Order: sequence, then structure tokens, then C-alpha cells
Amino acid sequence: MNPLTLEALQVLDAIDRKGSFASAANSLNRVPSALSYTIHKLEQGLGVSLFQKQGRRSVLTTAGRHLMQQGRELLTASDTLVDSTKQVATGWEPRLRIALDTIIPAEMILPLINRLYEIQPNIEIDLTEEVLGGTWEALDYDRVDLAIGAIGNAPGHKGIRCFDWLTVKSAFVATPGHPVCRHPQPLSDRIVMQYRSVIIRDSSRHEAPLSRGILNKENFIHVENMEQKIQAHRLGLGIGFVPHFRVEQYLQKGELLNLSVENPYTEEPLQIGWKMSNRGQARNWLVERLKLIKVDD
Repeated sequence: MNPLTLEALQVLDAIDRKGSFASAANSLNRVPSALSYTIHKLEQGLGVSLFQKQGRRSVLTTAGRHLMQQGRELLTASDTLVDSTKQVATGWEPRLRIALDTIIPAEMILPLINRLYEIQPNIEIDLTEEVLGGTWEALDYDRVDLAIGAIGNAPGHKGIRCFDWLTVKSAFVATPGHPVCRHPQPLSDRIVMQYRSVIIRDSSRHEAPLSRGILNKENFIHVENMEQKIQAHRLGLGIGFVPHFRVEQYLQKGELLNLSVENPYTEEPLQIGWKMSNRGQARNWLVERLKLIKVDD
């Protein structure tokens, strides 16, 4: 029989923190003899000495120190389990996994997550960045509970609920010194094809990758996310479409130019989606507040 109990670990922790059995007993509202008995039974069951005397202090042995360090993790885990069980009982899920499409900057979402923590400080938030089809795939394959900013159609099978969220205006941009700026506008496909484009790699792992707003698929540089794409445009590494609201500051400063093209990118709404089986209060709370977010173009 395993002699280790949470009560014994709590006693061990108190003695180590307070420095004596008497002080530990006082902090636990127990008599010193009760603590001595608990530790004696634990030592007997383990077959090791956990404390040794140094003057008037009771100091952990090497074995005792090891048990205490690992035991504190168990105590923390048990407290977390108690809190999460209470959360679940009230409808608040202990963990919320979120896929944020790279179109949406994290600073749009993090303030809401901060407010969610104020309501449910023990909830675990797992925020990941996805691209194009990868955003829907993360939800479809149960890697996340909520997809924010997904583009295109949701997976065709039943079980996913979604709604149109934001319609984001696109800008075809280049740095002012880029040679494409010397051509008359609107730029034809023939002109655009002469220059390198900047393409964000779809993060899908299992499904066929999607592409949006790519006019040159033969000469390009691949990047991982929208921030890298924007910075690549600023450095003149290529040209292409980006969300207008993500580059507005650079357009105002003249660091990027919004160029007219003959075949502009057709706008389509970004979506928010989740599995219908997910009825968690945290997911519902976040979705309702996401509905209030607007993008000014």
C-alpha cells in the first residue's frame, strides 16, 4: 500500500516552510504530536528518514527534499483539480483551445482573454496561430475548441457551427522604391507576374492547402504568417495583397503604397466557428464579445 497521502505532503510542506513541528502544527491548527505521528508513519512506510535535527530546527534530508519538491507539484495539481472540477460543475470548461487565423493580430484578442482570466482565473488558455485551411482543420481535427478569423467554407460535415464575423478590405501593396510602382495603374496581371510575390504557407497538416489573392504562383517567397508577409513587403522582397487594417499605419507613413490592380482580391468574410458539442461557458463568453469587434478600413 502506498504510504503517501496528500495530508502527509501538506504536513511535510508546512514543517519545511515553518522550520519546526510546533510552528507547522500552529499553522495547520493541529497539535505537534499529530504531525510527528504523520511523519513517523510516512517514514515507516517509505523506509527512509525525511528529517534530521539541526539545533532546534527540523531540516529535510536529501530524500526528504526530493519528496518535498515532487510533492509540492502534486499539491498544486490537486488544488488545480479541485478548482477545475468546481468550474466544470458550473459550466465553465477548465481549458479553452483557440486557433487564431494569421489575418487577425493577437492584440485584437488578448484583451478579451485578459478579461476572461479576471472572471475565471484558473482556466487554461491555449492560443495557436493558423493559416487559411489550417484554421478550419485545427477545429475539424479537435486540436482546438474555437476558430477565430477562419476564411473560406467550414468543413462540409455536420457538427460545426459558424457565422460570418468580419469582412476585411484588402490592399495590394509594394514599397515605394519597388519597380512595380513605375508602371501605370491599374496593374495588369502581365505586369504583376513580372515580380516576386510574398505568400503565406497554409498551415494545413492533412487537408489540401488553400490559397487566396495570389497573382504570381511562379516567382514567390514563402513566409509563415501575416506579420512576416507585411515585413517582407516593407523590405521590398515582393508585392501582394494584405489586409488593409493590418498595414494602415505603413500606408499613412508612406512606407507602403496601395496599388490599383485590374484583378483585385474579392473580399470574403472571416468566420468564427466551434463544434456544436462544445457548450462551455468560456467559449460562449468569448464568442459573444468577439461579435462586438469591428475593423475600420
